[in-house]
Amino acid sequence: MLGSVMSVPPIEQVCEKLAASLADGTFVRLVLSAPIRVEVGPQKVLGRCVVLKGIPHLSLTLRHPTQDLTKNLPLAECAAWLHGQLEHEFRSALLGTTVRDWQFISAEPGSARLIDHQPSRTSAPPREHDRKHMGFLDASARDWLEGLAILDATGKVRASMADKHRQINHYLEILSHLAKECGWLEAPIAGANELQAHNPPSPQQALVIADMGCGKGYLTFGAWHLFHRIGKQPVRILGVEARPSLVATSNKLARQINAKRLEFVAGSIQSASLPPLDALIALHACNTATDDAIRRGIELGAKLIIVAPCCHQQLRPQLGKPEPLAPVLRHGVMAERMAEWVTDGLRALFLEWAGYRTKVMEFVDAGHTPKNLMIAAVRESQPFQDQTIKQRIDDLKEFYGIQQHALDDLLNGA
Repeated sequence: MLGSVMSVPPIEQVCEKLAASLADGTFVRLVLSAPIRVEVGPQKVLGRCVVLKGIPHLSLTLRHPTQDLTKNLPLAECAAWLHGQLEHEFRSALLGTTVRDWQFISAEPGSARLIDHQPSRTSAPPREHDRKHMGFLDASARDWLEGLAILDATGKVRASMADKHRQINHYLEILSHLAKECGWLEAPIAGANELQAHNPPSPQQALVIADMGCGKGYLTFGAWHLFHRIGKQPVRILGVEARPSLVATSNKLARQINAKRLEFVAGSIQSASLPPLDALIALHACNTATDDAIRRGIELGAKLIIVAPCCHQQLRPQLGKPEPLAPVLRHGVMAERMAEWVTDGLRALFLEWAGYRTKVMEFVDAGHTPKNLMIAAVRESQPFQDQTIKQRIDDLKEFYGIQQHALDDLLNGA
């Protein structure tokens, strides 16, 4: 009997154990990692059991580089689905149950093995599906959301602020993913609402994050909430705003809710006195103010730089009409859009030249604002070393006839 069990291939064993744990209620979590095709598809899949309309399902979060997608599977389909994933998409799977944890590893064809461990959790997590819809703005965010007039006195989202509420929540989702890439946060099995610090440093090593041009502080309070309250991460958040009245109002609210190490200071992106930073954020900085923010982030050693550009004016007068694009660029609206595209493309390249890995993504729905592009950069290598990237910048500028870009000083390694 033992020989017949041992002869069952590891992929079959882990699929059977998944089906059994879902059936008997011992299932805790499923994590697929080590994708076979890193250039396409999700980089990780997280699974949890939820009840939808009274019927248990396996709810899957497919984690792509710039977004998460959700898929719900009936329990009867889960074993076959997992089998296909481990055959064609992923090399590693972790199946957590209340009895044992099972690690499937397949470094190469024919090398699959299944290893068991003591369970990391001995009780199954709740299966309520609705809890995930709370996102990051749960009850613990009520004090500052009320203070910013996003919620009313009863704790409900004001109708006029519904878009802003969704925007903040989506921003925190993006920021949480980037923070995980930087090694600052990690997500346990329960999902995004219960982020935990990843090897949290001592308070003396607190993260320092600056939100430049923060306005009323919607996203500044959100960042503090993400790291301090949800992630339990030692952090100092600085909101920089040129209008003293907004600085005073934001500091007053921070004191009212006892938001330790959250402070607002008056100043501009260029002039504000700032310490060395772990992250710099500048959303909707107009024209070359975005470039000023990028430069300051690089100068202050930020591992993470996030900008959402606005008002692309510098390159528009310089933009040539190279063939074969000339017939298209003779239309003003097309030339304007091309100027935006080239401006932000060059910004991404300048960041790569400075040692960052960049992502360009949509920040909010275009129906909310047409200026919805976000550039996120995580520092990964020594700055100003890869001459290939520098050449790409020069080539792109030459193609479009661009004589001067606000970040040109970085070409000299400064």
